[in-house]
Amino acid sequence: MRNSSIFAMVAGDLALVEAELLNAIQTPVEMLSDISAHLTKAGGKRLRPALYLLCAKQGPTTGSDKISVAVAIELIHMATLVHDDVIDNAATRRGIATANTQWGNHASVLSGDFLFAKAFSMVAAKGNSDVLKILADVVCSMCEGEIIQIKESFNADLLEADYYGRIAKKTADFIAGSARIGAITSKMSPTDIQALHQYGYALGMAFQITDDILDFTSSAQQLGKPAGNDLRQGIITLPIIHALRDRTSGQQLKELILQRKMNEADIKQGLAIIHNAGSIEYAYNQVAQYLQRAREALPQSLDSSVRTALLEVADFVGIRKY
Repeated sequence: MRNSSIFAMVAGDLALVEAELLNAIQTPVEMLSDISAHLTKAGGKRLRPALYLLCAKQGPTTGSDKISVAVAIELIHMATLVHDDVIDNAATRRGIATANTQWGNHASVLSGDFLFAKAFSMVAAKGNSDVLKILADVVCSMCEGEIIQIKESFNADLLEADYYGRIAKKTADFIAGSARIGAITSKMSPTDIQALHQYGYALGMAFQITDDILDFTSSAQQLGKPAGNDLRQGIITLPIIHALRDRTSGQQLKELILQRKMNEADIKQGLAIIHNAGSIEYAYNQVAQYLQRAREALPQSLDSSVRTALLEVADFVGIRKY
């Protein structure tokens, strides 16, 4: 199931978000406009604004206010991606050249800063301090997660609990925050707001674990970036942590990681160890558990059509291949 079908309920709003994204990034500085347009037109799942819009569906907020918040959420996501590509020295994302490849690191970092500032300016203009604080906290959390990831690179002794803590900061907190803002927009009860936050958090954990699995199971064409990249960069993810515990070949994988510079033969050997250790299946089992928590967290007060859509989002996260 493609994300276009699971977000059918808010398809009209998402079309407005897409149009407004291009308007929001306009600036007299031509290079900055070009980089921002390049990032916008690269597309993406638009998961975070879509989730916000679904959770806001029952609320009284006017359409223009909802669209502005959704655009701000996506701008923040875009900003993090362009900064990630600089950090990772990535050449492609979603199958096209990254901004840092085309315009260099300095311009890319500044364009990411521009997108962050534009997002917060849009939210501030609506005078919603609660939303502003949630999004600011989310950005702080993502920065912490990235710093932790840098610190933990090539750490073959990383604990599974530490991995979960890192991906919570990097991914789950933002998805949870998007759902929470939608619930606040809908003027739901504090209990139901927290319930949708928990839904988003569990969904975000499952989403990131799936992302980490796909790095070992999908082709470069499917991912839009090189496969096996996490292992190559020493980013220790759940499949790697599980495979390192394997009595037969865990030590061999550890030695590969501690080399720090792996050639393509090393990567191929590492991938084989991870697959043979049953680590992909183990990680998918953790995805299933988080998705079940997400489903169980949904509050009873939700409109049936919204509940169905949110359940379909959870299903999509569990089966996605891109």
